[in-house]
Amino acid sequence: MIVRTLGEITGTERDVRTANWRSKRILLAADGLGFSLHETVLEPGTVNDFWYAHHVEAVFVVEGDGELLDKDGDRTHELGPGSVYALDGNERHQLRPRTRMRTVCVFTPPVTGREVHDEQGAYPLLTGPTDEGSVR
Repeated sequence: MIVRTLGEITGTERDVRTANWRSKRILLAADGLGFSLHETVLEPGTVNDFWYAHHVEAVFVVEGDGELLDKDGDRTHELGPGSVYALDGNERHQLRPRTRMRTVCVFTPPVTGREVHDEQGAYPLLTGPTDEGSVR
């Protein structure tokens, strides 16, 4: 059994910050569950381009509101508390929070915590402790 709090993660290598968002990686590949679980907070007024070419992601919006642009389907979706979206087709997408948006994200395969978004917003597929990469 794994029991962990966000307080335990704060300020550790599992607490990743950029100018646009902060992600607390609650469960990672090393935990051996077959998925990873993150709390991600996005800053209002930011534009965030993502593309998980090697991962499926599901996102639950806990608080805040904004827009999700499906860049592959050229559709925009309104998001607010209680909204869920799943990137089951590795869609390129853009998040534009109007207010501070707190989300809970699940990735499969699980991320290691060392992935870095590349210039297209994608994570590489890292599967073990010897793979190259760093957190960002």
